[in-house]
Amino acid sequence: MDKLSIVKNKISTQEDLTKWLSWSRFQQKKIVFTNGCFDIIHRGHIEYLAKAASFGDLLVIGLNTDSSVKRLKGEKRPLLDQLARATILAALQFVDKVVYFEEDTPLQLIQFIQPHVLVKGSDYKAENIVGYDVVKQNGGIVVTIDFIDGYSTSSIIEKARL
Repeated sequence: MDKLSIVKNKISTQEDLTKWLSWSRFQQKKIVFTNGCFDIIHRGHIEYLAKAASFGDLLVIGLNTDSSVKRLKGEKRPLLDQLARATILAALQFVDKVVYFEEDTPLQLIQFIQPHVLVKGSDYKAENIVGYDVVKQNGGIVVTIDFIDGYSTSSIIEKARL
């Protein structure tokens, strides 16, 4: 299989994910989940995702669809369409699956995946993170990771406007 096919195979629908999740659980792999818009991938995203991946064996990223990003961030976003964002994320060696979600929050996706570890940025209190109850009820953990100062999509957009 060529390298581009490997990247493309990491981008999944929920339906495609079912068999993969079953196989992963059979192999007793610890599944880590995080989510976001990931509009412009930058150093902060890379370090955040690498740290998230270190909490388990497999990293699944829930990616907001274009319409979801528009609702959350405004009409001018996303800057990159969902396939571009998913492809960039899937190209990272420590990312195992990228799956889109249309809703404003990933709650339904978290309920579907049932991850062992849920990761978000430390701008959230763990108990306020969407999916906290789902993960805790199944014996999982919720982890927050500090961001790197000066690295955010909004700050990059502002710098680009200068």
